[in-house]
Amino acid sequence: MSAFLNLEGKKALVTSGTRGAGAATVRLLRELGAEVLTTARTRPANIAEADFVTADLTTAQGCADLAAAVQHRLGTPDILVHMLGGSSAPAGGFAALDDGQWQRELDLNLMPAVRLDRALLPQMVARGSGVIVHVTSIQNRLPLPDATTAYAAAKAALSTYSKSLSKEVSPRGVRIVRVSPGWIATEASVHLAERLGAEHGGGVEAGKQLIMQALGGIPIGRPAHPEEVASLIAFLVSERAGSITGTEHVIDGGTIPTA
Repeated sequence: MSAFLNLEGKKALVTSGTRGAGAATVRLLRELGAEVLTTARTRPANIAEADFVTADLTTAQGCADLAAAVQHRLGTPDILVHMLGGSSAPAGGFAALDDGQWQRELDLNLMPAVRLDRALLPQMVARGSGVIVHVTSIQNRLPLPDATTAYAAAKAALSTYSKSLSKEVSPRGVRIVRVSPGWIATEASVHLAERLGAEHGGGVEAGKQLIMQALGGIPIGRPAHPEEVASLIAFLVSERAGSITGTEHVIDGGTIPTA
């Protein structure tokens, strides 16, 4: 266990914790002493049944089932990390997005956090302590018009919701923070690069270049590693960050231009 960060005795829920930055966050929180429950639509063989809840969080029923499982297994959680997100929207700009696609992006990137907070946050407020991390995206400020308009809009909605929630519950002992990653080296980001490359007559490397160009470049020359995102989250949910609330913490290799 790290001498700098100690989450011994804390109880945490991390959504979408089976791959990428979510899996890295689950691993690190456990290394730091927390009891961690995670969830996805299917349980991978390398995750114990006791540490996992099968749920489709794009539905109201899936969120309700997960909240009930958290209350049964953990009681009142100390930490909620909303990692779930992504996009399946086609390229082609606004005209390629019908009502169904817009709804799917909202159901994946906004509503799970809203529904789970509504179910679990009152217990944290009643106890007077806890921390919630909403993982947004730099695309709420730098959307890719050809491919991620609906995703970016949903993440912007999540960010605005987080700001309002923080103003309401921070005075009552629950911190709300946002982590806003840029490009992370995950399986999902590789799939996005493959899809973009194919739609423009190239391969995955062409897709990566399209992403880099659309973002305006990454000054450090690479995407973030999942473990780097996990380390930021671990700090923010720890007592070391006890006075941090209502803020957005960007981890993007310098992609967002600074003043």
